[in-house]
Amino acid sequence: MTEFRSIYAPGLFDGQVCIVTGGGSGIGLQCAKELSFLGAKVAICGRTVSKLDAAAQELRDEVGAASDDVLAAPCDIREPDQISTFVAQVLDQFGRIDVLINNAGGQFPSPADQISPRGWDAVIRNNLNGTFFMSREVASQAMIPARRGRIVMVTAMVARGFPGMAHTGAARAGVENLTESLAVEWTQHNLRVNCVAPGNNIRSSGTERYGEEMLELTRKATPLRRLGLVAEVARVILFLASDQNDFVTGSIYRIDGGQRLWGDLWPIPDPIE
Repeated sequence: MTEFRSIYAPGLFDGQVCIVTGGGSGIGLQCAKELSFLGAKVAICGRTVSKLDAAAQELRDEVGAASDDVLAAPCDIREPDQISTFVAQVLDQFGRIDVLINNAGGQFPSPADQISPRGWDAVIRNNLNGTFFMSREVASQAMIPARRGRIVMVTAMVARGFPGMAHTGAARAGVENLTESLAVEWTQHNLRVNCVAPGNNIRSSGTERYGEEMLELTRKATPLRRLGLVAEVARVILFLASDQNDFVTGSIYRIDGGQRLWGDLWPIPDPIE
């Protein structure tokens, strides 16, 4: 078994059940590994069964997770019926849900005037609607009845807009407002709802598909002059998912090496005459 390490105290999540959407790769998989290593039972979901199976095997091989402590099941978060089925599976196997990490999402680069209605709808359904439906289902079926729970949203660096991907910028900004709204509404049920917003300068399976040239542009537009790591994002997510942040709710943590404060990735051409 490969040695796995964490900055957090052993047993931080002992006895807890944690859902990670989009847990088959990237930031989601890193979160699942850390949670499992720290004592949690972990349920991961996504749309690709082979990717989920490989991720579950990594949890067993790298972290030493017991097979009964890992649930990997397909779920398209754009479909509320599939969300209901998945949450029921988690409750049937583990009996409770303490943490939800809303990490699943997706988009494609395109100038706004070239985004089709179908393309716009697909990104909004995935990044905004799916996040809401999953949060509502987990809260109503598990966390509100138990009067405890932690929800962490994962968005993107949209503090200065998202030129080149306006569809996901709109969706992610919506999730940030949703975070703040749910934090207030659900505080009466003892739930904490927070958000992390990684920059597009994190080297992950999601950003690498845009190519090394784009990653180099984002590195140059980052004050820290390097790319971030999925482990650095996961550490903040786990802090927000833990019981050690009881006075933090409705907050948005930006993990971008200062990118939002400086740099420009969207060149503005001269006006068309």
